[in-house]
Amino acid sequence: MRDRTERGQRIVTAARQLAEAEGWDAVTTRRLAALIEYSQPVLYSHFPGGKDAIMAAAALEGFAELVSVLADARDGGLAGVARAYVDFAEAKPALYDAMFTLASELPFAQDDTPEVMKANFAELLAVIEPVAGTQDAGPLTEVFWSTLHGLVTLDRGRRLSPEHRDERLALVVARFGTRAD
Repeated sequence: MRDRTERGQRIVTAARQLAEAEGWDAVTTRRLAALIEYSQPVLYSHFPGGKDAIMAAAALEGFAELVSVLADARDGGLAGVARAYVDFAEAKPALYDAMFTLASELPFAQDDTPEVMKANFAELLAVIEPVAGTQDAGPLTEVFWSTLHGLVTLDRGRRLSPEHRDERLALVVARFGTRAD
């Protein structure tokens, strides 16, 4: 069992490294098999869904990493968590894509959402609840998260001026940090 787990981890690690270097389009089961010296049937025995299943496994790893980053940043309040989120996305663009941008069968905001994904939302919720006032903190957290994701996506696409990056993030924190009673 340990060998099987280690093989699965090796596949996901190789996929993540290749995706960060060349993008997810470069990640194919054929290329992964050659890279880690396993046959394609071995890859499919670990991930019957092929590349999509490998990407989902990478995304789940990413959620585990991000929840740790957000939890560590929580002492910095809303600003600390916002900065940590943006920094994570900038440092690991392909992983961020697997988590939030590319098509995925991972269920968001549902009863069967994996716990690690729920934990990420809980970290964002933890910094929004104190400033939510009379507003429902759940939808407000969704809007905060959407705003951060929008900034990340537009920055990465070079749709926003780079010289205002920090100012934009400060504006988001200021707007969300104002009590909404």
